[in-house]
Amino acid sequence: MLRSSKVTAVAVSAVLAVMLAVFVGGCKPEEGTSPPRPVPPAPTKQQQAPDYEQMRSDMVELLKRQGMVKSARVIEAMTATPRHLFVPEQYRQRAYFDTPLPIGEGQTISAPGIVAKMTELLAPKPEDVVLEIGTGSGYQAAVLAHLVKHVYTIEILCPLAETAQQRLAEMDYDNVTVKCGDGYLGWPEHAPFDGIIVTCAPEEIPQPLQDQLREGGRMVIPVGPERGAQKLYLLEKQAGVIKKTAVLPVIFVPMTGEVQEQQMRQ
Repeated sequence: MLRSSKVTAVAVSAVLAVMLAVFVGGCKPEEGTSPPRPVPPAPTKQQQAPDYEQMRSDMVELLKRQGMVKSARVIEAMTATPRHLFVPEQYRQRAYFDTPLPIGEGQTISAPGIVAKMTELLAPKPEDVVLEIGTGSGYQAAVLAHLVKHVYTIEILCPLAETAQQRLAEMDYDNVTVKCGDGYLGWPEHAPFDGIIVTCAPEEIPQPLQDQLREGGRMVIPVGPERGAQKLYLLEKQAGVIKKTAVLPVIFVPMTGEVQEQQMRQ
């Protein structure tokens, strides 16, 4: 029985060898042809383009859970505004983190949470005309553009103003007007404003901005020294009187220009 088993095993091996030779011979490429190219591997997670839309949606959901934004209109505007297009390319992977990011000229784009909070405090309406002080990259103006009739925005650093103006135009934000100038002085040619939003911190609230706020209007502004305690304030003009409410502690870049010159003269 043992000898018979060995013979059978040898015979089977021989048959398999012949079948393998025939199979391989049949798959051999014809002379003068190239072998098939290998299928490239599927792209890794790191190689795939970021899903900015999903990242933006996740960011807004986080802000909602944290209580930073409740208004349905503001939530819609934050969801519609592509923050990654308002930051330098090297920071785009972090565009939907709730953190400030550098935008050049020693300035930063505000964290999405503070943008949402300030926008909501302004309580913008579709017919409103709003003034922004501190254009930066143009992101805050873009968010407001979804919510109001027109946004006038002033940036004291001309390179930032020019870049923001070009970016907003390319993205078809045709209800935003940008100029390079000193925001301390406001924009009297287009006053009064239904809302004023300030994204840099003076030590005192500029009087020209208070004067240019429409009756019943709102101003949202950080106030405090550059290296000291700053607070975000909501101002409401009622019967010609400014009502001032502290909202939360913040950290903003200082307001420069005329306001600093006045401080030096004191």
